Amino acid sequence: MYGLPILFDAASKLPRERTLPKAILRLADFRLAFCRAAIMMAEFPLHSRDSTLSNTSAESSTSTGGVTAGATRGRGNLLQVLGMWFGIAAAVGNTISAGIVRTPGDIAKLLPNAWLFLGVWIVGGMYALFGASSMAELGASIPRSGGQYNFSRRAIGEYAGFIVGWSDWLSTCGTAAAVGIVIAEYSGDLFPVLAGHVKMIAVLVIVGFGVLQWRGIRWGRSTQLMTAGIKSAAFIILVIACFALGGHARAVAAVSNNVLPAMPGGWPLAVAMMLGLQAVFYTIDGWDGVIYFGEEVRNPGRDIPRAIFGSVFSIMGIYLLLNLAVLYVLPMSEIAGNDFSLGTVAMRIFGPYGDPIIRSIMVISMLSCLNANQLFCSRTLYAMSCDGLFFRPFAKVNAGGTPALALLLSTIAGVLFVLGSFEQVIAMLSFFFVANYTLTYTSVFVLRRKEPEMARPYRAWGYPWTTGVALAASIVFLVCSILTDKRNAPRALLMLVLSYPVFLVLKWVSRSKNTAEGSPGS
Repeated sequence: MYGLPILFDAASKLPRERTLPKAILRLADFRLAFCRAAIMMAEFPLHSRDSTLSNTSAESSTSTGGVTAGATRGRGNLLQVLGMWFGIAAAVGNTISAGIVRTPGDIAKLLPNAWLFLGVWIVGGMYALFGASSMAELGASIPRSGGQYNFSRRAIGEYAGFIVGWSDWLSTCGTAAAVGIVIAEYSGDLFPVLAGHVKMIAVLVIVGFGVLQWRGIRWGRSTQLMTAGIKSAAFIILVIACFALGGHARAVAAVSNNVLPAMPGGWPLAVAMMLGLQAVFYTIDGWDGVIYFGEEVRNPGRDIPRAIFGSVFSIMGIYLLLNLAVLYVLPMSEIAGNDFSLGTVAMRIFGPYGDPIIRSIMVISMLSCLNANQLFCSRTLYAMSCDGLFFRPFAKVNAGGTPALALLLSTIAGVLFVLGSFEQVIAMLSFFFVANYTLTYTSVFVLRRKEPEMARPYRAWGYPWTTGVALAASIVFLVCSILTDKRNAPRALLMLVLSYPVFLVLKWVSRSKNTAEGSPGS
């Protein structure tokens, strides 16, 4: 939806990274973003940052002054008005959505055992935690808006950044369309008068959020904080209700006639666990939402790592509680294959009111997800335009701090996906989703070797081991995606091949325009 561990040598004049036993055994080295030492590291560079944001690997990457200085380079004027809580709200809002409704049933069908069912969620959370450490280092060191695109471009090169950026932008626009359609379908279930107008409602919702965000980042920020807070509270209340009122429902469900699927063994069990992990990885993806707003965070060296770790713990905490609640109320035989398990739980707890309650919660979840996605895709297109990988006018920012043309094009793309067919595009781009994480974790190793003097307000704990584990898991996940999706993998490869001429054309157009603007007669 992407190397080998490298250590500094003595010539680098930097301390050699700690070995694995010390990194594990010494609790003091587990420096999450909340510890005092990390905060001091984050605050120190504020007094010595450069006045411009790096566009080359030779310059300091920690410049937050680039938001202001960028205006002199035609980069517009993004506003530094975001903090840690917005970063968590963006991640929670984007991540906790329709996936949690269907995924428990899919995993239970593959692994009809409560311990294995919970185990894949825990392993998925550990993968996210290891990855969060590396993502926090990159986000704090390269505080640019635009997401993972910035990391791959700086570490590996412009073409790698181009692939990550465009696949990210297209898939995010497609996701916005899918979310808009789900909102419309659930709204039709809640209010029959709206039924049968799915595409029209989806378009109106997408355009509505586009207008809201055009007003400025403060509007988008307030909407995100409010919707993410409401949905988090609603899910927690649902969990409490399940454990407080679910005893009777569980007793009734114990006499269910549903047949429990057979537990696989041997190689089929290994395949089932891999598919279960794949479902979890897709469901938890989005915990790094704050990296799309690096230039807009007031203190990126401190708040980006805090937001990333806070997002992982918040998302995994809510997901584990929801799955425990489902297991408490329903037997495994009713969960397996159930594509609306949370709805079934709500109906057991609240009776006939259960279905409208869970659908109302999901509509709020989808609204929060849609707002976050449209914020994400406009920042990705903005960053690419700043770097000459798309047309320069799309880097313009309005008075409210919104990349207006980038938002307009992203909104149009979302509408076109609604009116057309987005399923096939998203299926092909899911290959790049995995590859993007592989490139991002590779970027940590590359930049540690390539730019050892780069200011790092936050350094990944357990490096190179935690980064290596996240990278290895991403590579395995990528290989499995290729092997299990033989229909879309070749199409994704064809898209990759065809992207290179597009990359060259856009670079040529950007260079030509810059030359024309710099000529004496321009």
